[in-house]
Amino acid sequence: MYIQVALPVPLPRLFSYRPIEGRPLPLPGIRVQVPFGNQSQVGIVVSHGPEPDLDPAKIKPVKAYLDDAPLLSPSLWKLAQTASRYYFTPLGLVLPQMIPVKLRKGESAEPAPVTVWQLTPEGTETTLDTLKRAAQQQRIIAYLQAGKRLEEGQISALEFSRPALKALADKGLTETITEQPAIADGWDQDWQGGEEAPQLNPEQAIAVTAINQHDGFGCFLLDGVTGSGKTEVYLSVMAETLRKGQSVLVLVPEIGLTPQTIARFRRRFPLPMEVLHSAVNDSERLASWQRARAGGAAIVLGTRSALFTPLPSLGLIVIDEEHDASFKQQEGFRYHGRDLAVMRAQLENVPIVLGSATPALETLNNVQQGRYRHLTLTRRAGAGQPVRQILQDIRHLPLDAGLSPPLIQRIRQHLDDGNQVMLFLNRRGFAPALLCHECGHLHECNRCDAFYTVHQASNMVQCHHCGSQKRLPSQCPDCGSTQLFTRGVGTEQLEQALARLFPDAPAVRIDRDSTSRKGSLEAMLERIRSGEVKILVGTQMLAKGHHFPDVTLVGLLDVDSALFSADFRASERLAQLYTQVAGRSGRASKKGEVVLQTHQPEHPLLHQLLGAGYGAFAKDALTERQQAQLPPYWQLAVIRAEANQSHLAQGFLQQAKSLLPAGPVQMIGPMAAPLERKAGKFRFQALLLAPDRRTLQQTLEPWLARLPELESAKRCRWHLERDPQDLL
Repeated sequence: MYIQVALPVPLPRLFSYRPIEGRPLPLPGIRVQVPFGNQSQVGIVVSHGPEPDLDPAKIKPVKAYLDDAPLLSPSLWKLAQTASRYYFTPLGLVLPQMIPVKLRKGESAEPAPVTVWQLTPEGTETTLDTLKRAAQQQRIIAYLQAGKRLEEGQISALEFSRPALKALADKGLTETITEQPAIADGWDQDWQGGEEAPQLNPEQAIAVTAINQHDGFGCFLLDGVTGSGKTEVYLSVMAETLRKGQSVLVLVPEIGLTPQTIARFRRRFPLPMEVLHSAVNDSERLASWQRARAGGAAIVLGTRSALFTPLPSLGLIVIDEEHDASFKQQEGFRYHGRDLAVMRAQLENVPIVLGSATPALETLNNVQQGRYRHLTLTRRAGAGQPVRQILQDIRHLPLDAGLSPPLIQRIRQHLDDGNQVMLFLNRRGFAPALLCHECGHLHECNRCDAFYTVHQASNMVQCHHCGSQKRLPSQCPDCGSTQLFTRGVGTEQLEQALARLFPDAPAVRIDRDSTSRKGSLEAMLERIRSGEVKILVGTQMLAKGHHFPDVTLVGLLDVDSALFSADFRASERLAQLYTQVAGRSGRASKKGEVVLQTHQPEHPLLHQLLGAGYGAFAKDALTERQQAQLPPYWQLAVIRAEANQSHLAQGFLQQAKSLLPAGPVQMIGPMAAPLERKAGKFRFQALLLAPDRRTLQQTLEPWLARLPELESAKRCRWHLERDPQDLL
């Protein structure tokens, strides 16, 4: 018998190895360490068989079995196999995404002992006054004297100093002990201490009842206007699941939404909860995975990759902001988190709730087809009122860092009334271009067909496509002139202008640059909620999910570029973005306003959004997609190729097109990608359209198997992406 192993390499095949002599055959799902070329790789056993795929004399033996039992549950194993076929991705690239990084490197899947810091008898008796010259030591002693537990993995999260811990140990005030990690064995049917749930309004109560009364798998779209209390519906449905002793998996699109969601969930449910997102380090992620797998997590809250967390008693899945493009993985295994979550719910036979104020057109189509049940929340919860919407024509108006005089006046009025203001500009940095006044030279990235973005705070210019950066130049490279000017406005420039225009109103900028340090986002959000900050400036990180009750004015400075994009999804994204950003205003009892600045005030899309809302837009957009034979009515895939020379990438796609059998699958292209050169590579792509999923699957599977045989395939990098969300 031979072992078929999936390895993390981009080859659509399994690899055969001989088992270890004298040992039982490893079960599918067990990790093994195997030789691969001149290296050693960690793979996952997929199957056994008597017939190897090579000459038996060339087959190498497995080095080691790393597990005693399969890592993945039967439902997750089935999910991996189904996703591998659906997304045309080798199983060797799918399976590693379903386990933590440390397990991919061969570390043990069993929980490791943990180091716990505790007070000595002397530490229990000591007073904080004796440590008044050592603030960090004071904080630690106060934390421990409050009866709180301090594990090794919590030190950085709590921002405690290791030298301070060592100093306390040297003084005999603290000591460490080693314990086996405690795994909660379920949770009480009726827990105590949680925040009391508010009274639901009739629409919320109907939605909660519909979900709770459903038995087994069912997909529910919770379609509620911004501020309608969707989170309260989630919490009420979760409460019923948790009372049964079952777990809940909650996915949010952005790390920026997790701090407030964590706080709200913990206030309501004093139960074991694991949080997983990109800021969680590999050790913390492994520990969370181990606790969840052992049944010790009542709630798992995280971004896209948390979807694969093992939960032996899973009872409910919730996807917040289900429309968000962040749920789509853009590299490697290019899956859509929302769609795989629905697939997992079906395999686990549990209900799933998709929540959004701006549902994706694919989701609305599934409602029309009867696959999903539609639950609506049509009015704002509590005292929230509909916002006043203003379309501001900025043609012929002088702009100060993107701000028109009417908007500046409105900002001043709202600040004078003691309220907060949010300004949305989806362009980080100081300015998107640097121009020479003498010769007109625009500073362009040497590796991409894109201009450098100016980051004045760091005195750098940076390409936001490939990440390359260099010092802000003082002279033009073409003519030597020192008269260099920025063009356009970014969030950094807007923040400076606001400090000049409104010196008495503290402003905070929330974008990827300002929140790069761990804990910085949480600190900023706390300053906003406390009322210390009066003006919020941000990119899409601020656009969705946040609840700021004192924000009464929202200004969108520049969204015109989305009105003329080549991507057919651009209008849908703009409609979602506007609706979500506008929804940050007037969420409490205060009346809110939204100002949309534009150079295109006659554009029909803007008038439809402001006049009839997202629902009317979605209805018309679905009709247009159907007539144009575009998703969700037709199935779409895109094949991309990149190479050092453009003709190599284009040539491969042309040869691939010649191999595609004549039939219902249409191939449009090849064509240059909108950003043709990126990171030094020339990029081409072609679209593949089919009337249904089965046709696309049955046509592309044998076609893809032939493409590696092409000589041109060896001279470029290529991949196929199914259900692409971004064609740029």
